[in-house]
Amino acid sequence: MKVERTRHVDASEQDESEGYDYYYEYDIYLFTDGSTSVAARSYVDEPHEAHFLSIEEHGRSRTLVDADLKRSLFQAAQSHLRSEGKTDLRWLSGRGDGYEPVSAGGAEGDAGG
Repeated sequence: MKVERTRHVDASEQDESEGYDYYYEYDIYLFTDGSTSVAARSYVDEPHEAHFLSIEEHGRSRTLVDADLKRSLFQAAQSHLRSEGKTDLRWLSGRGDGYEPVSAGGAEGDAGG
């Protein structure tokens, strides 16, 4: 598995007092194996958290589904993030508030659906 990590900043223009209306600093992780990649994001001000965002296969990006959490690439990506101290892992499912917790073995709760 290849791991890429890039730092990003999303911020408004600075005002006269050198403050910001909004300022988000985060790392994007891209875990790649062959033609498949999984993307995750971790905000700098919440270093124990990471959120899996999407999966890309053969150049086409899509939302993660329950079955993706059982794939070896997802499992390896999860292990990598946990080794960096990310203890609160979530994935963007689009259900409920949009994010669901990831257990140490994959999806938490019922993996069906």
